[in-house]
Amino acid sequence: MTTIKEVRVPDIGNYTGVEVIEVGVKNGASVKAEDSLITLETEKASMDVPSPFNGTIKEMKIKLGDKVSQGDLIALVEVEEKAQEEVSKEEQAQPQSVVSEKEKAKPQEPAATKTVPSAPSPSLETVTVPDTGAAKEVEVIEVAVKPGDIVKQEDTLITLESEKASMDIPSPYQGKIESVLIKVGDKVSQGDKIVTMHVAMQPKVEETKEVVTEPAAKVQAQPSKEVPKSISRESVTVHDFSNVHAGPATRRMARELGVDLRQVKGTGLRNRIVTKDVQAFVKSIMQGAPQGAGSGLQIEKVPEIDFSQFGEVEVKPLSRIKKWTAKNLYRNWVTIPHVTQFDEADITELEIFRQENKQAAEEHGTKLTPLPFIIMACVSALKTYPQFNASLASNGQDVVFKKYINIGVAVDTPNGLVVPVIKNADTKSLFEIAKELGDLGVLAREGKLKGEQMQGNCFTISSLGSVGGTAFTPIINSPDVAILGVSKVQIKPIFMNEQFVPRKMLPLSLSYDHRVIDGVEGAKFAAHIAAQLQDIRKLLL
Repeated sequence: MTTIKEVRVPDIGNYTGVEVIEVGVKNGASVKAEDSLITLETEKASMDVPSPFNGTIKEMKIKLGDKVSQGDLIALVEVEEKAQEEVSKEEQAQPQSVVSEKEKAKPQEPAATKTVPSAPSPSLETVTVPDTGAAKEVEVIEVAVKPGDIVKQEDTLITLESEKASMDIPSPYQGKIESVLIKVGDKVSQGDKIVTMHVAMQPKVEETKEVVTEPAAKVQAQPSKEVPKSISRESVTVHDFSNVHAGPATRRMARELGVDLRQVKGTGLRNRIVTKDVQAFVKSIMQGAPQGAGSGLQIEKVPEIDFSQFGEVEVKPLSRIKKWTAKNLYRNWVTIPHVTQFDEADITELEIFRQENKQAAEEHGTKLTPLPFIIMACVSALKTYPQFNASLASNGQDVVFKKYINIGVAVDTPNGLVVPVIKNADTKSLFEIAKELGDLGVLAREGKLKGEQMQGNCFTISSLGSVGGTAFTPIINSPDVAILGVSKVQIKPIFMNEQFVPRKMLPLSLSYDHRVIDGVEGAKFAAHIAAQLQDIRKLLL
């Protein structure tokens, strides 16, 4: 006995109206528990929705491109209740005997002529861009097929990417690609032509599957040697990821990082490659796995150039510190998705206060620069937004929140950049921070910093205020999840009390790890620092 059960969208957090980017099954398909039914994609991630039952898809209630929320009906699944099966053996045997009688008569005449009078003749069909919602002029970021390829129905032909999401365009037919009518970088809209393909005409009889799949298999076993002369060199060298089991979000990340998905092992349902698999693959490469052929990173080697042919040159080796810095900065830039939030802080009143207390600072044996104030403002922000005082665990799944606040400060030295750390900055006064900053700066420039004085930072500040510039994008100092860049103070006309007045504005550049920090959180964090610096009395609260 069978029953019809509903499958609905489970709890997907606070998201509503999430787009369906992949439908993994069709009506009549057999599924097992945990087999993926659909894939959803938000602006942040993609997720598979599995079947909770073993059974047969009675009816899919949603289609590609639909927007769904928690509780929406996905499918009706016909589930067999074994405990209630009470079908008599006689009822089962009777139709079998009738079938066997027919089967005995079948060999007397050819089966093929019974099903299809003649071999199906292929027709040339043109595949166009389907309805992609409101998006127009969407960029083609991947072409998954080339002339001569054999494709099945639902195989990916191209991948499109808008500002919000990427989407695979599947083939509506099974057949052979005749020509590809677009290329990577083209802008397309609904109705634009994608490919032409030879499609076998399928007769409408039950035996169709057996008859049609045989010629399709033969075509695969004996691929055509004829390649149209019009094929461009680029179309031949396109990387074929059409058989890779991965969603658009994962494919987009792989493209951005230059990862060959064929080299990545999937850990998702049915070995599906998910974003964390791509991240783990890149991490293994950066931690010393052999690069080059077969490594999967499609990064062109820098060509060797004899610069002496253009004029006189001098070759000097990088310092030990610069070699170490280069290695770590490269790893951090490639493996961490950076976003930079820019802001300004009005420090006019702060500068007045600082000038008034210079002598008091000298009595404490230190100089009072703007940097100690910036450190205290960052301490306040880290207390208010603890997700910035954290690190992403090595498994890529957990976030480690720290109960201490250590601030790293980038210092330029003759040998390169170093980052000494102010330990427990939240427990120290303004003058104590200023004194420790001065002492660490001297040790850094003299090359006398100890290892423990450059370890344990939670958040980093890179100040170029004494040099110049209006803004820059600082690279996150892993394992931190954020870094603050400070540029030179500028006097700007600011509209206050119904008139423009000159104010000292400090440019701030906050880079953060988008895997841990959302855009809204980044904006709030930067605004909090600016507010603290604008009114230093808030640092006492």
